[in-house]
Amino acid sequence: MTTRTLTVTPFDPVAASPQSRLAVGRLLSESETFTHPDDPPRRPEREAVWITHVTPGEAATHFAVWDDDEHTRALGWTSLEYSLTQNLHAAHARLTVHPAWRRRGLGQGLARALGETARREGRRLVTFGTTNRLPAGEAFARRLGAEPALTLRQSQLDLAAIPDSLLDAWTARPEGDPYRLHLWERIPEDFLERAADVFMVMNTAPRGDLDVDDFQVTPEMIRAWDDMIAEGGEVRPLLAAEDTRTGELAGYTEVFWSPERAALVYQGATAVRPAARGQGLGKWLKAAMVRHVRVHCPRARVVRTNNAHENAAMLRINVALGFTPWAEFTEWQVRLEDRKG
Repeated sequence: MTTRTLTVTPFDPVAASPQSRLAVGRLLSESETFTHPDDPPRRPEREAVWITHVTPGEAATHFAVWDDDEHTRALGWTSLEYSLTQNLHAAHARLTVHPAWRRRGLGQGLARALGETARREGRRLVTFGTTNRLPAGEAFARRLGAEPALTLRQSQLDLAAIPDSLLDAWTARPEGDPYRLHLWERIPEDFLERAADVFMVMNTAPRGDLDVDDFQVTPEMIRAWDDMIAEGGEVRPLLAAEDTRTGELAGYTEVFWSPERAALVYQGATAVRPAARGQGLGKWLKAAMVRHVRVHCPRARVVRTNNAHENAAMLRINVALGFTPWAEFTEWQVRLEDRKG
């Protein structure tokens, strides 16, 4: 009887066969269910689509560990994503090993492949995230020599529990208010430049000790994200507050929802320009989005979001709206200059 040798091999999700992409999608779906058993399951077919997506101006390198020569069963997968135009010192990693195949060295092998790729691409910093819903993730990060750089509180909101009186109060605007809301799922062409500009307000959010620079957003990126979201089976309602005196977008909020996982809504970014803060725009945006979700996202029950613990202002708004702690998420970074793996 021979023992099969499991090896880390390059994997190109775009060029790969549909069955190989689906095998990785199945791995990601099963791993997510293991970590979050109470969540609506992710469809392997959708995960297989997501791994093919690359933002304009970025590149991605993938590796996999297969249980068969036909590549129909993936035991581990990892990706390294990095920009070709900004933050040229950094890259972001994702790594998953099937729950039944952990503690056998597969994760270490995948991490070594990522490290070699990062060095080859001139990257000296790799970031990745773990959740306390999977304590083994933190232990693995520490074995890699990673340092925790930013800790976020993951919170959850019961949509049915929010008082209408609170939403009424937060959506009430003063007479002569110069701001108006726009609701989009696909951002119109004449707003793309303004949307890119307001998206970069997220550069003012706390980054903890993450050794990364401000990011840039372009209209081409936004349009690509719109297409990726649609291809992945999600909708992304976005509310933007326009200052009618200047046409500038002063703030925005976005959520992500899939009819296939209808109970769960993910809150994306919420940001208000520093010069426009203190006028209740953040509360207005959040409350208006809750009302939109209640009507236009059938069977949605909860909203989940991440906030850096040091982001006191946004945490106050979320707590007042009814968000309660659900988990902890940590952003880690590995400095590669002197490391071998």
